[in-house]
Amino acid sequence: MLSASFVSKNWMCATENFDESNWVMVGIPYDGTCSYRPGTRFGPEIIRLASWGIETYSPLIDKDFKEVKFFDAGELDLPFGNRDKTLDIIKNTARDVYAANKKWFGIGGEHLVTLPAVQACFEKYNDIAVVHFDAHTDLRDDYMGEKLSHATVIRRVSDFVGLENIIQVGIRSGSKSEFDLIKSYNTLAKDINDFSKKLDKIKNKPIYLTIDLDVLDPSIFCGTGTPEPGGFSFADLLNYLEEMTGLNIVGIDVVELSPGYDVSNVSAVVAVKLIRELFLLFN
Repeated sequence: MLSASFVSKNWMCATENFDESNWVMVGIPYDGTCSYRPGTRFGPEIIRLASWGIETYSPLIDKDFKEVKFFDAGELDLPFGNRDKTLDIIKNTARDVYAANKKWFGIGGEHLVTLPAVQACFEKYNDIAVVHFDAHTDLRDDYMGEKLSHATVIRRVSDFVGLENIIQVGIRSGSKSEFDLIKSYNTLAKDINDFSKKLDKIKNKPIYLTIDLDVLDPSIFCGTGTPEPGGFSFADLLNYLEEMTGLNIVGIDVVELSPGYDVSNVSAVVAVKLIRELFLLFN
C-alpha cells in the first residue's frame, strides 16, 4: 500500500481495492514554482468533481471506463510552501506504486511534479523514454536562478534520462537557447508522421508520458497558467496519442489545469475526458 497521507478520493469508477488495480491515480495539488498565473494546486480537486459529469463510455475507443482497474489514492497531503519536501513525498509515493508493480497516473498541479515521478520510474525501469506534450520547451537549465521549476522540469529529467530519449510534441514557446537544444537533439516531432518515426526508435523501452494541458489551444482550454495560442485541438491530441497504442506505457501524468481561469469549467471537463481516453488507450 501507499505510505503517504491523502485528503480525498472520489473519481468515478475507481476500485476500492489497491491490490487488484493496474493503475494508481494520485492527485498532486502543488503550484509552488508557477511563474505567471498560479492556481494549479486546485486542479486535482476540480478534475475529480468534473469526472462525474461525463459518460464512462468512449465511442471513439469503444471501451468503457468501468473496464479499467485503477485505484484512486486521492490527493497527496503536501506541506504548503516546502518545495523540496513536496518533491520527496511525490517521489516516495511513486516508489510505493512501482514497488507494488502498478502503473503511476499523476494529476497535477504544476509541471514540476513530473520530475520526482519520473525519477521513481527511472529507478524501477532504468532504460526509459519520456514523451512530452506541451506548449513550452521546459528545457531551461535554471529559471530566475532556480534549478527546480516548472520551466526547467524536462531539462532536469534529461539529466538522467538523456535528451536522446525524450520526444517533445506541440512545443511552440521557449527561449532561443532551448530551441537550439531541441534542434541539436532532434527532440521535437514536426508532425504526426515524424512522431510515429520517433516512436519507432523507442518502441522497446518503458515509456513515461507527460502531458501539460497547455499543449491544447486556449480557445478550447483557457484554464491554465501560461496559455499559448496556436495549440492542438482535442482531436489533434488524441490522434497523436493513438499513435502510442501498443507501446509499454508505465507512467502518465496530466498537469497544469488552473481551474480559476475558466469560469465555465469547460477546461476541467476537457482534462477529465482526456484522462478517461488515456486510461482506455493504455489500460
